[in-house]
Amino acid sequence: MYSHASESLIKQAREIQVSELQKFYSRLMKMLQGKELGHDTVDSLQRLHLILSAVSKGDLSSLCTQLLRNLESRPSEGPTHSLMHTLPVLNSVLTHSPECLSEGNQMTLVSKKLVDWLRYASVMQGVGTSSGGFFTGPRSRQPVPIAELDGSVSGDFFTVLCVGQGFTEDQWMNVYSFSMLRHWLLTYHSTGSEGGPLHVVTDDRSEVDGSVVSMVSATSSSSRLLPPKERLREKAFQYCQRLIEQSDRKAHKKTDTELQKACLVEAVCILDCVCVEDASLVYRTFPCIKALFGRLSSELSYARVLLPIAQFYLNHGEIAAVDCENVWKVVFGRFPTELFNDPFLAHELLRFLRLNLESIELRVPQYTRYFPNLLKFLAWDSPAMVDDFVDLLPSMVTTGTAVELLHTLLDLPCLSATLVLQHRSTCLPISEPVGRSFVSLDAFRNPSFRGLFLFLLRTEAGDTMDRLSTLHELLVEAADWPRVTQCARTVPVLLHVFFNTIVTIADEKLLAHLILVMLERSSLLLNIPAYIKEIHRVFSCHLLRLCKLHPSLVVNQSHELLEFAGSTANVYSKEELYTHVVWVLGEYLSVSCDSRCSVSLITSCFEALEAVLFEITSSAPPTGKVCPAPKVINTLMSALAKLASRSHDLIPRVSLFLSKLRTVTRSGSVAWCSDEEDLVAIVTRGEELWSLLKAPGVAQSVLTPPPHVIAPQWHRDTNVALPLQLRALTSLTHSQ
Repeated sequence: MYSHASESLIKQAREIQVSELQKFYSRLMKMLQGKELGHDTVDSLQRLHLILSAVSKGDLSSLCTQLLRNLESRPSEGPTHSLMHTLPVLNSVLTHSPECLSEGNQMTLVSKKLVDWLRYASVMQGVGTSSGGFFTGPRSRQPVPIAELDGSVSGDFFTVLCVGQGFTEDQWMNVYSFSMLRHWLLTYHSTGSEGGPLHVVTDDRSEVDGSVVSMVSATSSSSRLLPPKERLREKAFQYCQRLIEQSDRKAHKKTDTELQKACLVEAVCILDCVCVEDASLVYRTFPCIKALFGRLSSELSYARVLLPIAQFYLNHGEIAAVDCENVWKVVFGRFPTELFNDPFLAHELLRFLRLNLESIELRVPQYTRYFPNLLKFLAWDSPAMVDDFVDLLPSMVTTGTAVELLHTLLDLPCLSATLVLQHRSTCLPISEPVGRSFVSLDAFRNPSFRGLFLFLLRTEAGDTMDRLSTLHELLVEAADWPRVTQCARTVPVLLHVFFNTIVTIADEKLLAHLILVMLERSSLLLNIPAYIKEIHRVFSCHLLRLCKLHPSLVVNQSHELLEFAGSTANVYSKEELYTHVVWVLGEYLSVSCDSRCSVSLITSCFEALEAVLFEITSSAPPTGKVCPAPKVINTLMSALAKLASRSHDLIPRVSLFLSKLRTVTRSGSVAWCSDEEDLVAIVTRGEELWSLLKAPGVAQSVLTPPPHVIAPQWHRDTNVALPLQLRALTSLTHSQ
């Protein structure tokens, strides 16, 4: 949260007009041309920094040029503290308007300055000035050498990980330069030519300053004859190597340990940048990166450092012919398993996947194997992670993972509950009594059920699970836990992504298997009523889509579909899915869709649906259940009429039912329909079908879809009443 004063300044910066902004730029340029930077100038520079952070308005090229001139001036030509104010503002200008800097002398100037500040800062502590910020150290009256974080005297050049009682201007410039180095390399070194003359080094100020040149710092004389860009890369390489060496020192303060981690992240990212620019540096860098990974891979507290290391392996492992398997075991294995509840790591890891998805799919084929582990981030914090997984899920869907992945998505609420139990189990000792007894926590600790929970917590794909009903009974109290209900709300979204992806890669055999999974799992879901209803709705939507794309699936899976449609219990417990199963049977069980569709198959389907329709229209619904929706009854009647139109021997049977329906409803209300308007709609549909079946030839042409027609058909039951053409035909039969 910002203070009231800060919010006021930010609001002013956002609301500043372009004309006022240009006047401010002009006034600031005049101030910068002065011999001294007074308080007003420094205040204006700080205000500019705020404005650039809040908006990117106006032309900054002239201001950028003036700031560069200030950088170029020697200490004798201007105030010694001017650079400390100028460089951060210049970095902000270049961040928001990189086009302000031309490709020629200006880039060369900044590159040379960065080299000087990074490599040749003083190695003696400043006098009389407190370091402040994160640089702290004992006070001393006389200048002394800079120290390392472990307290020893530094034997090499100054870096951001050196400490002292005070710091000189060039040491502060070293810190500022390091903070902007990666952005500079990415913005101005990734494109363009190597402009500028060769930079000849006639001396090495590290020797003048008296530091001991380490193995990291030692460079051949040929490195002193490089264009500015390449020389900056070389110095950036040396600087980062030195930081990695310094990070191995035992810091005295916790804040310094965190500083080491932050500097390691930046150092590895910069090394990655310079290796992308110059592949020859890969071979010099990899030994250091490999050693760093070996040192940190067992320390989960360094997870944020290991991600940039993984990025380096991903970008350069193939060039260096390095085995990366251990890296991916840590990133995709240990991280989600042990740090699923770390929001920062979750965000960074998923961001790493999103930014590098194409390379990961190409170079890390085992990535898809870890989807059960990666989904733990989603199961733990669904609202924050769902957008990431909408983007990532298609990459996890393959013909090899599809079936297990579908099961895993449906079990996400169970995984969420299990992660909560795992977290509670570590926080609450077994012997410690708790205010509320958790049956599920006892079950989680019970060896008899341990296998069920361990399966949900598996790291890699490779199997599916039975005894789901037992698991759901154990987790019944978790149905109203916040994390579980939040997770349940995300599953339908991911299922849509899953099915939209699978239809583009799967063959009919796999799609048939997925239909079986949908029918099976419609009864095996964690008991959250709203969740179950949404899953049934998603299944219904994609069952129609799969059968429309591949009508032969209905014949292939006719046994399972008929078994599902022939169960009266499904009418009351799975109304949405049941209605759509009946619809696809009536729509696609036709010889025009599949030549294997025989008369006996049509008859079997007819008899199964007929029995259900007679049962639900002969008595009141079971205790605790509501009357079937008109949509269910209308779909059953329509399916029977369609099947009868393809096997005319069945027409008398369906006509008899429809005529009885008309007779029964004349006597008034019925037990199986409580709403009068609904009953009227059902009777109207029955009369339309009965009238149509009087002309079998017409009925067959209207109710049977022509093969391979994509355009919408008149006979499609998109509402509770038949479309216009069918109504017209009904009127004709009545007039005869």
